[in-house]
Amino acid sequence: MAKKADLGSKRLISLAPDNWVQWVRQNPEIRVKEIVSGEFQWIERKSDVILQVFSPQVGVLYLSKI
Repeated sequence: MAKKADLGSKRLISLAPDNWVQWVRQNPEIRVKEIVSGEFQWIERKSDVILQVFSPQVGVLYLSKI
């Protein structure tokens, strides 16, 4: 079962994904390209969130909010 903090952060990510990832990575240039579905076999919990993001310095990254 997901914890209250998990549900709150998932809601925040869904409302403002760019702002959330910029805050977490401390990089104002990073942008979310896609919120990847949690239905992959290698994701442990359905409450996990995977974000595909783009950073001009690095390129495409995948970040996980567990």
